Amino acid sequence: MINVTKTYLPPFEEYAELLKKVWDSHWITNNGPLVLELEQKLRGFLGVKHLFLVSNGTIAIQVAVKALGLTKEIITTPFSYVASTSAFMWEGCRPVFVDIDPDTYDIDPAKIEAAITSNTEAILAVHVYGNPCKCEAIEAIARKHNLRVIYDAAHAFGVQYNGQSVLNFGDISTLSLHATKIFHTAEGGAIVTNDDAIAAKIAALRNFGQTGPDQFTQVGINAKLSELHAAMGLCLLPRVPEFIATRKTLSALYDSLFAGSSLRTLKIDAGVTFNYAYYPVLFDSEQALVKAMDHLRVHDIIPRRYFYPALNLLPYVPQQHLPVAEDISRRILCLPLFVELKPEQVREIVMRVLEARS
Repeated sequence: MINVTKTYLPPFEEYAELLKKVWDSHWITNNGPLVLELEQKLRGFLGVKHLFLVSNGTIAIQVAVKALGLTKEIITTPFSYVASTSAFMWEGCRPVFVDIDPDTYDIDPAKIEAAITSNTEAILAVHVYGNPCKCEAIEAIARKHNLRVIYDAAHAFGVQYNGQSVLNFGDISTLSLHATKIFHTAEGGAIVTNDDAIAAKIAALRNFGQTGPDQFTQVGINAKLSELHAAMGLCLLPRVPEFIATRKTLSALYDSLFAGSSLRTLKIDAGVTFNYAYYPVLFDSEQALVKAMDHLRVHDIIPRRYFYPALNLLPYVPQQHLPVAEDISRRILCLPLFVELKPEQVREIVMRVLEARS
């Protein structure tokens, strides 16, 4: 079976060597030495000022919302995984969806201002498939209307825009370090900011609001990452450039094999150093997508409708009609892409997709 993704695991002996340090120290959690080492290495690798590891990417967004004091409306995209919206709804905020750009699949800045009300406090944009948002345009709108900006960068590990990390934009960026991501800690996430005051709030919020041995200055939560998870990250981080290079090669092979078909692949803007996190293809119709997906599954190839449905259609959100996001979500399919995928498997996948279209 060829699944849409496959978690990369390091040599067991290498991971066990780090685990031996944990066993010897009996320091399993509470910002242990491996967590601190991984945070320091990630700051250097990604080129960011403050980075805090947390237990998952969803709670990273929740802590970000708390750190910025958001309680009302947040403008966001309907084209993302459900966690992008449910995380801040869990904190009592109301989503206001804005339609997406049909080429990049990111939130369309040209449509943001019309959605701003007196209750709008922030914009939460998603770098969809790792493709950076129009950050300058979004932040110009935010400055004009005195709004905060959070970027959900769950897919954007290692992505750069005009020579700097995409994580350096906005008030806060959040990462998912889930097992399906390019770089992972099995389960985990991270919160990034360049603002010292926001950083101090995040540091306390992820640890019960504690700022000293006997000091609790705000309501917090237990969002810390364990040493066992940090050990996985330390094993994988040096391999990330190799991971991205392999994904780039496989994506280029997909591109060449689909050339001449009517299927549309992801458009990456100039100035972007991409990470090739996913390989989405856009079909002419939902019927064509379903036919291809069924045909692939017959041959033990498991793609994913990522993202479907559009979040504005969920039963527990304010209902809005957003034609671009709804159309794209019905016609887009992510094909298998992972480090251990073989070129001959890519050829078979493309052959099966094209067979279903004949």
